[in-house]
Amino acid sequence: MASSTPIEAVVATPREGKFNKNAARRVRVAGKIPAVVYGAGQDAVAVAVDPKVITKILHSDSGHNTIFDLNVEGSAVVKAMIVDWQHEPIKGRLLHIDLKRIAMDKMMRVSVPIQLVGTAVGVKAQGGILEHVLREVEIECLPNDIPSHLDVDITNLALNDSIHVSDLPHSGSIKFLGDEHATVAHVTSVKEEVVAADAVAAAPTEPEVAKKGKTDAPAAAAPAADTKKK
Repeated sequence: MASSTPIEAVVATPREGKFNKNAARRVRVAGKIPAVVYGAGQDAVAVAVDPKVITKILHSDSGHNTIFDLNVEGSAVVKAMIVDWQHEPIKGRLLHIDLKRIAMDKMMRVSVPIQLVGTAVGVKAQGGILEHVLREVEIECLPNDIPSHLDVDITNLALNDSIHVSDLPHSGSIKFLGDEHATVAHVTSVKEEVVAADAVAAAPTEPEVAKKGKTDAPAAAAPAADTKKK
């Protein structure tokens, strides 16, 4: 079910002038962060918002799937959600966010986290190891039906057993997208884990000539760090 944690409205101030790095820096110096609001068939608007309010939303039960009131000064209040955000790589401060206007009567696609509940019998009584393979799943539903997370009881999960997307709690309000046979979690034996590790350690290494060839080749340019979070 959707999170009931109350979230205060986000107040946004329209930005004017040039939208470059210097302008964005001035917004941050003033204690705000630059943002863009778009969606619902309306023009995109550059705004500035309070980073404390945005951080509170991102750290709430429903996280970036939270739907809140967005009050852009000079415009009518609309429903919105955070669809993209960017952090400073070192200090972790918010640098920029994208906000999307939401039509409450239209279906939308979101990814929600999967939480495992209980202790698997395969771990507790049979000496197995639990592996949480799929940590979130994509669903389609109306905005008011977005769950903060999906709980799956793993108490009866025995050694060598698996839980799949098809075993997650289904309801008429949400539709699961993707492969319902995908593994969410399973319990494997310690012996299997050791064998797999040994196989990797025993894998043949590249011949010395090949290594030298790679060393002598020009180094490829390192990709730029991607600070966007989705």
